[in-house]
Amino acid sequence: MKLKNLIVTAFIAFSPAALAELNVIADLGGQSTQAIFEAVNRQDTPPAPAAAPEHGEAAMLPVITPELSPGNVPSRALQLPGIGALFIIGDDSYSRQWLQQNAQQLSARNAAGLVVNVESMASLESLRGLAPGLQLAPSSGSELARRLQLTHYPILITDSGLSQEVKQ
Repeated sequence: MKLKNLIVTAFIAFSPAALAELNVIADLGGQSTQAIFEAVNRQDTPPAPAAAPEHGEAAMLPVITPELSPGNVPSRALQLPGIGALFIIGDDSYSRQWLQQNAQQLSARNAAGLVVNVESMASLESLRGLAPGLQLAPSSGSELARRLQLTHYPILITDSGLSQEVKQ
Protein backbone atom coordinates (compact mmCIF):
# COMPACT_ATOMS: atom_id res chain seq x y z
CA MET A 1 0.00 0.00 0.00
CA LYS A 2 2.82 2.40 0.82
CA LEU A 3 4.48 1.74 -2.52
CA LYS A 4 1.24 2.45 -4.36
CA ASN A 5 0.84 5.83 -2.55
CA LEU A 6 4.44 6.71 -3.38
CA ILE A 7 3.93 5.93 -7.07
CA VAL A 8 0.69 7.99 -7.23
CA THR A 9 2.42 10.93 -5.50
CA ALA A 10 5.40 10.73 -7.87
CA PHE A 11 3.09 10.54 -10.89
CA ILE A 12 1.17 13.66 -9.79
CA ALA A 13 4.34 15.60 -8.94
CA PHE A 14 6.01 14.88 -12.26
CA SER A 15 2.97 15.00 -14.50
CA PRO A 16 2.96 17.55 -17.33
CA ALA A 17 0.05 19.38 -15.65
CA ALA A 18 2.13 20.00 -12.51
CA LEU A 19 4.96 21.46 -14.54
CA ALA A 20 2.76 23.60 -16.80
CA GLU A 21 2.77 27.40 -16.80
CA LEU A 22 -0.17 29.27 -15.36
CA ASN A 23 -2.77 30.22 -17.93
CA VAL A 24 -4.79 33.43 -17.66
CA ILE A 25 -8.43 32.44 -18.03
CA ALA A 26 -9.83 35.95 -17.97
CA ASP A 27 -8.56 39.48 -17.50
CA LEU A 28 -11.41 41.65 -16.30
CA GLY A 29 -9.35 44.81 -16.08
CA GLY A 30 -9.03 46.64 -12.81
CA GLN A 31 -6.15 48.60 -11.43
CA SER A 32 -2.60 47.52 -10.99
CA THR A 33 -1.50 46.81 -7.44
CA GLN A 34 2.10 47.72 -8.23
CA ALA A 35 1.85 51.12 -6.48
CA ILE A 36 0.66 49.47 -3.27
CA PHE A 37 3.58 47.05 -3.24
CA GLU A 38 6.05 49.81 -4.05
CA ALA A 39 4.78 51.82 -1.08
CA VAL A 40 5.03 48.80 1.21
CA ASN A 41 8.52 47.88 0.02
CA ARG A 42 9.89 51.44 0.12
CA GLN A 43 12.35 51.58 3.00
CA ASP A 44 13.92 55.00 2.48
CA THR A 45 10.88 57.11 3.43
CA PRO A 46 10.42 57.71 7.16
CA PRO A 47 6.89 57.20 8.48
CA ALA A 48 4.73 60.26 8.94
CA PRO A 49 4.84 61.54 12.51
CA ALA A 50 1.82 60.61 14.59
CA ALA A 51 -0.18 63.32 16.31
CA ALA A 52 1.26 63.97 19.75
CA PRO A 53 -0.94 62.49 22.45
CA GLU A 54 -2.35 64.92 24.96
CA HIS A 55 -0.92 64.73 28.45
CA GLY A 56 -2.08 65.68 31.92
CA GLU A 57 -5.34 67.52 32.33
CA ALA A 58 -5.84 68.02 28.60
CA ALA A 59 -6.10 64.23 28.20
CA MET A 60 -8.94 64.19 30.77
CA LEU A 61 -11.12 66.65 28.86
CA PRO A 62 -13.92 67.01 28.16
CA VAL A 63 -15.44 66.11 31.53
CA ILE A 64 -19.17 65.55 31.51
CA THR A 65 -21.14 64.57 34.59
CA PRO A 66 -24.72 63.91 33.45
CA GLU A 67 -25.97 63.53 37.03
CA LEU A 68 -25.07 67.13 37.90
CA SER A 69 -26.22 70.45 36.49
CA PRO A 70 -26.23 74.08 37.66
CA GLY A 71 -28.98 74.87 40.14
CA ASN A 72 -29.96 75.62 43.71
CA VAL A 73 -28.99 73.19 46.45
CA PRO A 74 -30.57 73.29 49.91
CA SER A 75 -28.03 73.21 52.74
CA ARG A 76 -27.85 70.06 54.82
CA ALA A 77 -25.75 68.63 57.60
CA LEU A 78 -23.27 65.84 56.96
CA GLN A 79 -20.74 63.99 59.03
CA LEU A 80 -17.62 63.67 56.89
CA PRO A 81 -14.71 63.98 59.34
CA GLY A 82 -11.41 64.75 57.67
CA ILE A 83 -12.78 65.77 54.26
CA GLY A 84 -11.56 69.35 54.59
CA ALA A 85 -13.22 71.75 52.17
CA LEU A 86 -14.18 70.66 48.67
CA PHE A 87 -16.28 72.56 46.18
CA ILE A 88 -17.94 71.45 42.96
CA ILE A 89 -18.50 73.73 39.97
CA GLY A 90 -19.01 73.53 36.23
CA ASP A 91 -18.23 75.76 33.29
CA ASP A 92 -21.46 77.77 33.29
CA SER A 93 -22.52 81.30 34.23
CA TYR A 94 -24.02 80.27 37.60
CA SER A 95 -20.78 78.52 38.67
CA ARG A 96 -18.62 81.37 37.41
CA GLN A 97 -20.60 83.93 39.40
CA TRP A 98 -20.53 81.71 42.52
CA LEU A 99 -16.77 81.17 42.18
CA GLN A 100 -16.04 84.89 41.83
CA GLN A 101 -18.24 85.80 44.81
CA ASN A 102 -16.74 83.13 47.07
CA ALA A 103 -13.10 82.96 45.90
CA GLN A 104 -11.66 84.67 49.02
CA GLN A 105 -13.62 82.52 51.47
CA LEU A 106 -12.77 79.34 49.54
CA SER A 107 -9.10 80.32 49.56
CA ALA A 108 -9.20 81.04 53.30
CA ARG A 109 -10.57 77.51 53.84
CA ASN A 110 -7.89 75.99 51.55
CA ALA A 111 -10.74 74.51 49.55
CA ALA A 112 -10.04 72.35 46.52
CA GLY A 113 -12.37 72.49 43.54
CA LEU A 114 -13.68 69.84 41.19
CA VAL A 115 -14.85 71.04 37.79
CA VAL A 116 -17.41 68.38 36.88
CA ASN A 117 -18.60 69.76 33.54
CA VAL A 118 -15.98 71.39 31.33
CA GLU A 119 -15.24 71.02 27.62
CA SER A 120 -11.70 72.32 27.04
CA MET A 121 -8.43 73.49 28.56
CA ALA A 122 -9.33 77.04 27.54
CA SER A 123 -12.54 76.83 29.59
CA LEU A 124 -10.70 75.34 32.56
CA GLU A 125 -8.03 78.05 32.41
CA SER A 126 -10.75 80.69 32.21
CA LEU A 127 -12.30 79.35 35.43
CA ARG A 128 -8.88 79.36 37.10
CA GLY A 129 -8.47 82.99 36.09
CA LEU A 130 -11.60 83.86 38.11
CA ALA A 131 -10.06 82.53 41.32
CA PRO A 132 -6.25 82.65 41.19
CA GLY A 133 -4.60 80.46 43.80
CA LEU A 134 -7.48 78.00 44.13
CA GLN A 135 -6.94 74.45 43.00
CA LEU A 136 -9.38 73.48 40.24
CA ALA A 137 -9.19 69.99 38.80
CA PRO A 138 -11.33 68.48 36.05
CA SER A 139 -13.04 65.39 37.42
CA SER A 140 -16.23 63.41 37.05
CA GLY A 141 -18.64 64.10 39.87
CA SER A 142 -20.77 61.00 39.28
CA GLU A 143 -19.61 59.11 42.36
CA LEU A 144 -19.97 62.15 44.66
CA ALA A 145 -23.40 62.87 43.21
CA ARG A 146 -24.49 59.31 43.90
CA ARG A 147 -23.03 59.11 47.41
CA LEU A 148 -24.21 62.55 48.53
CA GLN A 149 -27.47 62.47 46.55
CA LEU A 150 -26.61 65.64 44.64
CA THR A 151 -28.21 66.82 41.43
CA HIS A 152 -26.93 70.41 41.28
CA TYR A 153 -23.88 72.58 41.82
CA PRO A 154 -22.07 74.89 42.68
CA ILE A 155 -21.68 73.53 46.18
CA LEU A 156 -19.21 73.59 49.06
CA ILE A 157 -18.78 70.31 50.93
CA THR A 158 -17.16 70.36 54.38
CA ASP A 159 -16.83 67.85 57.19
CA SER A 160 -20.06 69.18 58.73
CA GLY A 161 -22.31 69.69 55.70
CA LEU A 162 -22.91 71.02 52.25
CA SER A 163 -24.10 74.45 51.23
CA GLN A 164 -24.05 76.99 48.46
CA GLU A 165 -23.35 79.68 51.05
CA VAL A 166 -19.67 79.93 51.83
CA LYS A 167 -18.94 81.24 55.30
CA GLN A 168 -15.59 81.81 57.00
